[in-house]
Amino acid sequence: MLALVRSAIVLLYPRTDELPGAEDCGLDAFLERYREETTPLVWFGVVLGAIVFHLTPVFTVGVPVPAFALSPRLGDKHAHAIAQTDSYVVRQAIFLLKLVAGLAWGQGAEVRARLGLRALPPDPDTWRTE
Repeated sequence: MLALVRSAIVLLYPRTDELPGAEDCGLDAFLERYREETTPLVWFGVVLGAIVFHLTPVFTVGVPVPAFALSPRLGDKHAHAIAQTDSYVVRQAIFLLKLVAGLAWGQGAEVRARLGLRALPPDPDTWRTE
């Protein structure tokens, strides 16, 4: 399921001329750690969001193939359309996936540098209340 989640996130946060994409921000290591540290219910929601994302291009761009098989142009069009769907349930599934994608992307040192922010320090691996 990691590959399915990863491919959806790469389509949601693509590389541009101005900013790196999610795949440039240590996405694989982030997803492994996220899966280990999150609750099973949240991880299920992320995977469900990825499945919904990959199965819906037929409704958003009119092409009956999974999102990972779309061209970059159609993948971008699909990502934009599915995030703005009128279906609340679908939109929330995609939002959960985008939330995790944003966490991975936003912690990237190169992303932060391009936005004028300093890099985050390494995670101390402690509870935040200590």
